[in-house]
Amino acid sequence: MHLLHSRRSQGRVGFLTVTVLIGGLAVWAWFSAHRADRSERAGRDAVAAATAATQAIFSYDYRRFDTSVANGMRFVTGSFAQEYAETTAALKSAAEKERAVVRAEVSAAGVVNAAPDQVEVLVYVNQYRRNANITGEKVDQNRVVLALVPVDGEWKVVRASAI
Repeated sequence: MHLLHSRRSQGRVGFLTVTVLIGGLAVWAWFSAHRADRSERAGRDAVAAATAATQAIFSYDYRRFDTSVANGMRFVTGSFAQEYAETTAALKSAAEKERAVVRAEVSAAGVVNAAPDQVEVLVYVNQYRRNANITGEKVDQNRVVLALVPVDGEWKVVRASAI
């Protein structure tokens, strides 16, 4: 009788172990799918934000330079906001002296890496520039990887790297 009771106990323990493992796998699968959905949604939202941010950050007009910079500042955060402020401050006198106008347009953008809390976006940027030193308009074709993070419901650029 003792042996029969022991086998039943082992059977129950085995059944409980398998049940717990299956439950754990189900929770893990749900969590992974949920995270993948959130990452995909984050990627879509960040690409849209990266397009607007790129046009604002990489454009300026010497006649309204401070307004151009203020517009760009709306799209940046963290230490990159400080870097952007310093870079544009250093650029201001040259832009005014050369009467420089730079208009950035995104020709393509796509997700490099996406997580719910940070997305990296590769952006192909055409910068159309005019200034007192050139005849007509020149086009610079650039590629930039922007890292964006959510801040108060909006995606903001936290890092920009030219490639």
